[in-house]
Amino acid sequence: MKIYPAFLSFLFITIFISPSVSDHCNAQDKEVLLKIKKALGNPYLLASWDPKTDCCDWYCLECHPNTHRVVSLTLFSDDRLTGQIPPEVGDLPYLETLLFRHLPNLNGTIQPAITKLKNLKTLRLSWTNLSGPVPNFLSQLKNLTYLDLSFNNLSGSIPSSLSTLPNLEALHLDRNKLTGTIPESFGMFPSKNLYLFILSHNKLSGTIPASLANMDFNTIDLSRNLLEGDPSVLFGPNKTTFEIDLSRNMFQFDLSKVQFPKSLARLDLNHNKIAGSIPAGLTDLELQFMNVSYNRLCGRIPVGGPLQSFDYSTYFHNRCLCGAPLDTCK
Repeated sequence: MKIYPAFLSFLFITIFISPSVSDHCNAQDKEVLLKIKKALGNPYLLASWDPKTDCCDWYCLECHPNTHRVVSLTLFSDDRLTGQIPPEVGDLPYLETLLFRHLPNLNGTIQPAITKLKNLKTLRLSWTNLSGPVPNFLSQLKNLTYLDLSFNNLSGSIPSSLSTLPNLEALHLDRNKLTGTIPESFGMFPSKNLYLFILSHNKLSGTIPASLANMDFNTIDLSRNLLEGDPSVLFGPNKTTFEIDLSRNMFQFDLSKVQFPKSLARLDLNHNKIAGSIPAGLTDLELQFMNVSYNRLCGRIPVGGPLQSFDYSTYFHNRCLCGAPLDTCK
């Protein structure tokens, strides 16, 4: 059988050239990723990171459909992954999402090289063994919209510089060992789109900054801290807040004077030093959950709305509350 030169050329291209043509991965990105894999001890999670294959097909990352640059690196749920965040993560210049989550043996401090990622929008470093402070340098990530540093061993105070992030929409600093006060500057975020404000389960102290009256959060969770004083600035009839959790602090104020957002659906104030009575205005809200137990409230529970649909545990251990679902007022 006669084999034509054109056919031989086709075979050569198919066998030897096509694989490289189909490799969309940027060579520089691939080199950086392989360094990251090595720095983390070549974990099984990254077994698909084979230098002979297209890195855009590797597990735990995503490439841009047009430029084929790596835009997302998400490492999660592997207790065999050990070490610190490799500095090489800062050498992925087009990265928009960086996630290290549920990695209990990831230790050390938050890597300064992250500040090189000028396109970063989402930074989630949570459920790890990271320690040290919440670093000031995070304020350099001007495109950041979502910052989650929850469930770590971070300590020290919260840097006021975070309030200079112009596009931030969600802030999770919960479940750490943070101390000090909530920065006054947190009432002056350039973007009014910050909808998640979660600082719970720390050792924060002091009062709520008056400047927070300027903010309209969707969800506020400051529970399980050492905060005190009057947090009424977090409420207000013109706000659009859906959930407020101030439980297990040392807040001391008159609940009857508070004006609530009409949008409020979840309210948890248990285990504080709150006095006064339950305001009748709560009967106008479509509350899905409420807990005001373990406070110093008095008077009759207003009748109407959802207030009688909650059981006695919502109201018990107060000074002298009465009326359904508690005992009848005398």
